[in-house]
Amino acid sequence: MLSRVTVYLFSKLLLSGVYVELFSLQGKTVAITGASSGFGHHFAGVLANAGASLILGARRLDKIQDRVRDINGSGSRALGVALDVRDPDSCESFLSTAQKEYGNIDVLINNAGVEAGAKTYAMIDEEDWDYVFDTNLKSVWRLSKMYTQMKVTAEKKEGNIVNIASITAYRTIKGQFPYAVSKAALVKATEIMALESAKFGIRVNALAPGYILTDVSRLLLEGERSDTFVKGIPMRRYGQFDDLNGPLLMLCSDASKYMTGSTVVVDGGHLCAEL
Repeated sequence: MLSRVTVYLFSKLLLSGVYVELFSLQGKTVAITGASSGFGHHFAGVLANAGASLILGARRLDKIQDRVRDINGSGSRALGVALDVRDPDSCESFLSTAQKEYGNIDVLINNAGVEAGAKTYAMIDEEDWDYVFDTNLKSVWRLSKMYTQMKVTAEKKEGNIVNIASITAYRTIKGQFPYAVSKAALVKATEIMALESAKFGIRVNALAPGYILTDVSRLLLEGERSDTFVKGIPMRRYGQFDDLNGPLLMLCSDASKYMTGSTVVVDGGHLCAEL
């Protein structure tokens, strides 16, 4: 007869194995836009470590070659493809290359995003507006539409789209127009896409990071107003890339197989804080 301690340890090992498998991406292919830096660059490493094969898209192919080389050198598999998300032909080529190389795309991560600087609605011009909306919103619609059509045509039963939103979709702050507007629209687009794609077996969710320290955000978040920003976060610290790992793996894996139309906020409680 096994002792209680032995049974307990065996149960823990069994459960840990189940949980690891639940979040595993072994045998799955993930396509990531905007993979040359920031979130996309980090996501590539996390998903490769979870067993995924990757296709990484960026406007400048030279900027993702080191990442591709590192992933392939670690025993995982990655392919870099030049991608301008504002160009329909480039988007089609990106997805068709992934399908040709891997046979199937299990997850599409719409990560590419830009902003127009610290400008109010009265300061931006039409070029700013089009640049941000074409990248942050229109490209998501375009790539998701192409992805869905590929799935339906190939009679693939399941698909998964993860859109990278932002807490600016919910938090009203000055100087983030039109970035915040594009992200708010993306959250609503996620909900509608989820509703309309469910019949095809395609899930659509979003990840909304809060104040995460990146090479770009450090200029603002660690500047003169740093103390003010941090005090607005209940956990009293900025987020790190690694804080997104768990939610990302959940959304990309079977751990979220009954989730669609949801936006997962990772912000240290920022949205709960008093204004």
